[in-house]
Amino acid sequence: MDRKNAAITGCSSGFGTLMAIELAKNNFQVIATMRNTNKSKILMEKARREGVHEQISIHELDITSSSSIESFKNLILQLPSIDVLINNAGYAGAGFAEEIPLEDYRNQFETNVFGTFAVTQAVLPFMRKQRTGTILNVSSISGRIGFPGLSPYAASKFAVEGWSESLRLEMKPFGVNVVLIEPGSFRTGIWTTGKKIAEPSLKKDSPYYPYMSKIQNYLDQGEPFYEDPLIVAKKAVSILREKEPALRYPVGKGVRTRIRLKNVLNWKSWEKIILKTLYKK
Repeated sequence: MDRKNAAITGCSSGFGTLMAIELAKNNFQVIATMRNTNKSKILMEKARREGVHEQISIHELDITSSSSIESFKNLILQLPSIDVLINNAGYAGAGFAEEIPLEDYRNQFETNVFGTFAVTQAVLPFMRKQRTGTILNVSSISGRIGFPGLSPYAASKFAVEGWSESLRLEMKPFGVNVVLIEPGSFRTGIWTTGKKIAEPSLKKDSPYYPYMSKIQNYLDQGEPFYEDPLIVAKKAVSILREKEPALRYPVGKGVRTRIRLKNVLNWKSWEKIILKTLYKK
């Protein structure tokens, strides 16, 4: 059986690394992209152990660079088809809104939002002409629920969620599926960069220090209980097997429950729960 072609962004670590391997194990030829190809060693070592290294090719792609995206588009042109695009590249910004420079918000959107838009635009003409394909956008529970201290990340993921809804309705007539996968807390190291951005709110002279430190403690205490990111990678494969996939797939312990609660409760009740959980003494 001919292998399908899948392109994945942000494959140097986390979900991207594992998705590349899982797709390769399931008969996909994978174009694993990353900004710095020097970081491909972990992915390829895992791929060799799994016996799928020949089904994965590494390509440089900076999703914030128009010239890099143009090179990626030229690469896609050489393929007989492009069946899957997984928009996974991104990072998490944190801190209290008053203390976050607008430049940090712009950088967050440049990667998580505009980078996702740009890569998708590069692939859409091919999928539209094929009248088949799947675009899987890696969102987050933070794309459905806004938490204090995480506004850059939440805002970027809310944007991707709304855009994906519109894009799905635009592409359905052309046989192209648009899907959102919404992970909860997994061991991917995504908050490493976020902690650096949150530094102003973690300084003791910040008016938000008591609150940001409690939020940071809440995240740190939960870290040992974060789930294996392989769960998300396997879920992505199962979604791609579906003939008529849904729009949204929440993944992780308690994620569906929290989303349901937010949708069912009035805002005042929901607000009380969040503030009591995060700011309790």
